[in-house]
Amino acid sequence: MKRPVKRSSTRAVTVSVVRDIEALLEVWSVRSLVYMGEQDCPYQEEFDGNDLAGATHLIARVGKEPVGVMRIRWFADFAKIERVAIRQSHRSGEVSAALVKTSLDLAARKGYRRVLGHIQARLLKYWLRTANVRLRPDRPQFNFSGYDYIEIERDLIPPDGAIGLDTPAMVLLRPEGDWDRPGVLERSQTRSRAR
Repeated sequence: MKRPVKRSSTRAVTVSVVRDIEALLEVWSVRSLVYMGEQDCPYQEEFDGNDLAGATHLIARVGKEPVGVMRIRWFADFAKIERVAIRQSHRSGEVSAALVKTSLDLAARKGYRRVLGHIQARLLKYWLRTANVRLRPDRPQFNFSGYDYIEIERDLIPPDGAIGLDTPAMVLLRPEGDWDRPGVLERSQTRSRAR
């Protein structure tokens, strides 16, 4: 069996919020390759019903090629990072680090003060070193899809200007994670109000 060679990227890793069906299909393709293809995860367990409601997906690219993904779900007091999947040929660490940084920045910008993650137990040292997380105390290890998982968490400090109740209405209407640029609804204000 021929194994892909790990690539040391000479091109920058870019991470963006998924905003269209094509990018969401790319997310699902990467997850299928990693979880179903490599880890033999059953379809129903990988696609668990949490991909659309209350979730934001991030996609990492090298050039135009999708190489890594992450899902973030939003709860009242915390954000939860999950479904991190990196294509085997791009597991040097830079892709996952870019995804983690983007997810933490996004959660802090939304005003969250804590992030939770369920990670494979075998990856704890990587997460401790790379993401400055801590193991959640008094939480038992658990198993699903044939792997042992543990809970990690990290505190966040929302930046000045984090999204909140007093954020201007037009900013709240902008696309997820793109709050610093005028959105399509702001451009619509220039149309005649003849209706």
